[in-house]
Amino acid sequence: MKKILVIEDNHDVRENIEEILELASYEVLSAENGKIGVSLAQKHKPDLIICDIMMPELDGYGVLHILSKNPQTARVPFVFLTAKSEKEDFRKGMTLGADDYLTKPFDDIELLDAVETRLKKGELFMKDFAKTADGLSAFMDAASGLDELKSLSKDRRIRNYKVKNNVFLEGDMANALFFINKGKVKTYKTNTDGKDYITGLHEAGEFIGFMALLENSVHKESAMVLENAEICIIPKDDFMRLLYNNRDVSTKFIKMLSNNLIEKEDQLLTLAYSSVRQRVAEALLMLNEKQEKVHPEDKSISITRENLAGIVGTAIESVIRTLSDFKDEKLIEIKGKKIVILDEKGLVKVKH
Repeated sequence: MKKILVIEDNHDVRENIEEILELASYEVLSAENGKIGVSLAQKHKPDLIICDIMMPELDGYGVLHILSKNPQTARVPFVFLTAKSEKEDFRKGMTLGADDYLTKPFDDIELLDAVETRLKKGELFMKDFAKTADGLSAFMDAASGLDELKSLSKDRRIRNYKVKNNVFLEGDMANALFFINKGKVKTYKTNTDGKDYITGLHEAGEFIGFMALLENSVHKESAMVLENAEICIIPKDDFMRLLYNNRDVSTKFIKMLSNNLIEKEDQLLTLAYSSVRQRVAEALLMLNEKQEKVHPEDKSISITRENLAGIVGTAIESVIRTLSDFKDEKLIEIKGKKIVILDEKGLVKVKH
């Protein structure tokens, strides 16, 4: 039985949500304010949290902020409850990392649909996928079933490499992710004297070549086959979609890339976030340049967050979060749908 935590200060609303969820066979925990909600979430590890925004003691933003800093609760799906009059709540909630929101008043069907959708998406990527080409294919098939990832290609080539074949060379531009299905591969660098030194040994079930993709750079090392290998090649565009277009998929994908090593996972999360910052900065600079040519008197960029996400090639939530960071850093000013660049040199630094 799935466990859902409801955090809502209005007694009648809270009881109504509890009743609907219990009738749908969910186990329900409830809290009348944010502080109690945080305590219950940390103690009981619910499968989903439904939280009001405006509450005494600790509001919904504070709840999400605290829980997102705790590794045990950071990835619990989080749905905000917001009133129709609070137009900025959705944007701010998604900026902080919420998964969805419900606008009050809502009926029982809307509530259950939101709950079922979030639980299904989360559950789909909670399970482990085999560290094989078939397991990788199953993961990508599951991802392509989501609206944001329907454009994933079916081009998952498997190539056989002989001993001493190079998979990629130091200095090559990164254009694909490589998954070792069989065999062993070493990564190595060549020093100024022409001598090679090994930087890593990799076997079946591991990914190689993703650091250069994350940094949008050339490979800083070479990869050579030590034992006859069967390697699955994933196009760069698919790698980017898996990493940025859906939070559930991205979380699972980073765990797969990092081989569930916490230190490496944190490094990848940091690099992925930096990459989004660079691409959003680049898009804003490009749009600003076009704007200056067409309407030099107008210093603002008018673009929807959805369209900007399309240009950047990432999820709208990531764009919203990055724009909020840029605003806090005084790089840009946001006026509704319009964006004004305040520090062009600062954005250029982010881009590079």
